[in-house]
Amino acid sequence: SNCNQRAWVGLSGDSWRWSLSDPSFYKPGETDFTRWGSGEPDVKYSEKACVAVTNNGDWFDYICNDRGFHTVACPVCADVRGSNVTFVHVNTTISWTEAQSYCRANYTDLASVRNMADIQKMRAVIAGVPLQPWIGLSRDPWKWSDGSSSSFSFWKTGQPDIKNGNQTCVAADFSQSGAWEDWPCDMERAFICYGPGEWYGPGEWYGPGEWYGP
Repeated sequence: SNCNQRAWVGLSGDSWRWSLSDPSFYKPGETDFTRWGSGEPDVKYSEKACVAVTNNGDWFDYICNDRGFHTVACPVCADVRGSNVTFVHVNTTISWTEAQSYCRANYTDLASVRNMADIQKMRAVIAGVPLQPWIGLSRDPWKWSDGSSSSFSFWKTGQPDIKNGNQTCVAADFSQSGAWEDWPCDMERAFICYGPGEWYGPGEWYGPGEWYGP
């Protein structure tokens, strides 16, 4: 048994999502609308990817806050007032994360693209813009099951490696100081929970009405 070596933690693979998360903003199916350019998206799954839009409305993904090619761009913000949505091109080159903060502070959020009508409105706003502006789509490959956000990571060397595209749940290897590895989510392992309770000894965690033994 590997119960004394590896245990599931609450980190798992995530997918593309819009920065503007209010469900009332989207009609059924609109959060699934895409307009990827040829060969896109191409950022490998283990990287956090953010999306910029071309003059013709096609989407391209880049590593968020990467200090290489396409480090900064001018964002397109969404100003939402009831059912009226206005796209605003901000003529300031910043990273995607900075753009998200700017749009949230000055408008509603980075722009969401829900349908072809939004594509046409955005094309009119960014016509002639030389750089591909940021929009509000991103993919953070890992999320905690309780919804918390943290930049801390403790991956084992060479991890995550997403073998065969299906290793999207995380186990801590306590034979190597608890370093993280990605594994298929349907693999059976011991697991670690957290919550109010007291620790009495190995295999004797007493929570509210619960006992977790070996």
